[in-house]
Amino acid sequence: MKNLQSLAYLCTSLLLISCTNKPMNIKNSYLSYGAFVSENSTTFKIHAPKSAHVFLVIFDSPEDEKGKEFKMKKTEDGDFTLKLENVGTGTYYGYRLEGPLNDPKVLIADPYTKAAVTQNSMRHVAKSLIIDDKFDWGNDTWIKIDPRDLIIYEMHVRDMTTHPTSTAKQKGTYLGLVEPNQNGGIKHIKSMGVNAVQLLPIQEFANVEVPYKDKTAPVYNDWNPYSRNHWGYMTTFFFAPESYYATDGTNTSDAWNGTDGRAVNEFKDMVKSFHNEEIAVIMDVVYNHVSNYDWHPLKYLDRESYFRLDDSGNYITHSGCGNDTQSENPKMRQLILESLKYWMMEFHVDGFRFDIGNLIDEETRQLIIDDLKFINPNVIILAEPWGNGYDPHGFSDMGWASFNDQFRDGLKGSTWDINDKGFLLGQLRDGDDQKFLQRLVMGSLREYGGQYVKSTHSVNYLECHDDYTFGDRLRITGGFIGKNDIISDLEKNALVKGDLLKMNKLGVLFLFTSQGIVFIHEGQEWARSKVIASSNAPDDHVGIIDHNSYEKDNETNWLNWNERDMNSELVDYYKGLIELRKQYFEFRHSKPDDFEFMNVGKNVAVAYILKDKFFVALNGVNKKSLELDLPSGQWKILVDEETVYLENQRSISGSITVPASTGLVLIRN
Repeated sequence: MKNLQSLAYLCTSLLLISCTNKPMNIKNSYLSYGAFVSENSTTFKIHAPKSAHVFLVIFDSPEDEKGKEFKMKKTEDGDFTLKLENVGTGTYYGYRLEGPLNDPKVLIADPYTKAAVTQNSMRHVAKSLIIDDKFDWGNDTWIKIDPRDLIIYEMHVRDMTTHPTSTAKQKGTYLGLVEPNQNGGIKHIKSMGVNAVQLLPIQEFANVEVPYKDKTAPVYNDWNPYSRNHWGYMTTFFFAPESYYATDGTNTSDAWNGTDGRAVNEFKDMVKSFHNEEIAVIMDVVYNHVSNYDWHPLKYLDRESYFRLDDSGNYITHSGCGNDTQSENPKMRQLILESLKYWMMEFHVDGFRFDIGNLIDEETRQLIIDDLKFINPNVIILAEPWGNGYDPHGFSDMGWASFNDQFRDGLKGSTWDINDKGFLLGQLRDGDDQKFLQRLVMGSLREYGGQYVKSTHSVNYLECHDDYTFGDRLRITGGFIGKNDIISDLEKNALVKGDLLKMNKLGVLFLFTSQGIVFIHEGQEWARSKVIASSNAPDDHVGIIDHNSYEKDNETNWLNWNERDMNSELVDYYKGLIELRKQYFEFRHSKPDDFEFMNVGKNVAVAYILKDKFFVALNGVNKKSLELDLPSGQWKILVDEETVYLENQRSISGSITVPASTGLVLIRN
């Protein structure tokens, strides 16, 4: 144990775990704050140490600006409590604070609310709703996956089913995502063969940003003509699921979302559906910053405890995205840990990806992995490292996995320089060599100059939600299209063929034959292109390829399922490689001693024998074939530039030619 706080958290967790290691319904008694419902009453508790008085406000409807007020009792530790008889499910409530640092005109919602009722406005005006969150989980529990076997599919709940080509009936919703009879959604995810999904943020977030070029606004917005936050990286309520993705969600200006709290159980339905298909659910969580503009309750309760401030009392924004939270403060740390446990226990979530993980202090990160693994030893914990790509913040030493930016950039070139070329473009970056490529396929282990203590700490990826898609990066850097070209023929742009198809296949072949966790993003399997779609927003860049689509709730982001069908050869290549990786554990569970690397001369290539059973050659040279002698004996072709042969493989022996920008996998006969 690191300290008494850790011991306290672990002891609390112990009370919640059954001997069968299944999630239990933790209910209100587990959380330190919120609304605690008993048979005939509800007790309200909130932490507001800087306030002189706190009033509980009960509303008749979400639209009400005033309600019935009840003065709460303050305790010595800065908590305020109140028990009300005959108040329970269906109650809308909030708080009004009085004190030298409070604005008594601003009514705030409960930061521990389980269901948030929010207005589509810049301030994200909200009320809390007491709900009946009973749910029939049956025998559902967490999915148990060896981290070496993880194949993660990152996706946005709304984008998966909102495009006109989607046949989902409840488009853009949790339930629409898991409708069984559709051409996309869970049916497609299952068909790919992945075993985990990673959801872009679904904790209730500030959807609406400052009006565009409005000089009367508190901040002059000249960067976001959509005035939207589509991806969700601005959490407001850390215990409530995003209500816009419920079946009654609306994006109408000033309208209210979440009025009946259905998002809670609809989210649970979604998780249960994925679990029924043996697919784990990972949440992308944002505890490091909040919105600059919303009436976030933590700003009004105790900003000195919950946020990092400079000497003048101004918010620090190292995230570049909003007001950075102060994870090292005991109250913020408490909120983070209780929130994570709540999602694990109440919603059966299997793991978390931590946005800008380095902004969470080291002690809190240690508590996170200790406490969550105590509850579920198989919990998935991933960090966005935000550094120079060499684990500068020591995630691997703590047992955390993190995204391997060296893998990403080594293959396609620096994310920050569109002209920079990596392995797939026939070049090696400054400082990279064949040893670097060998290190990547072995899992980027520290003992060989990499970042990680274990290969399971390396999240290998070519694309995530940020920046250009993998397909678009190859289109631009490969010279197939200019980054500022106006695309008038969307279908022609989306079609992947010739050299572009070769590079896409080679990239994913490298990915799925490397040790570590495999991660792909929605639509990557058909080299999805994000072309800025025409809309009502005054965007001067319509028609060009988008490198940062965080603000667009339109066809720029929505998955076009016709484009998947158009590129079925590439999709099938992904499916085949996923099955290959599952079928042959050597591509997941091998150690450095299992690799025998071959001499490829000065070529931008890597070739090796794996466990004396497999021959793998990856040729990144765009204009030159790679000639290699095979070890003695008969070999069968598992993968070439055309397809993945899971059966009916043809034999080969002697020598082999690997064409430019292609790869090859053989198995000993």
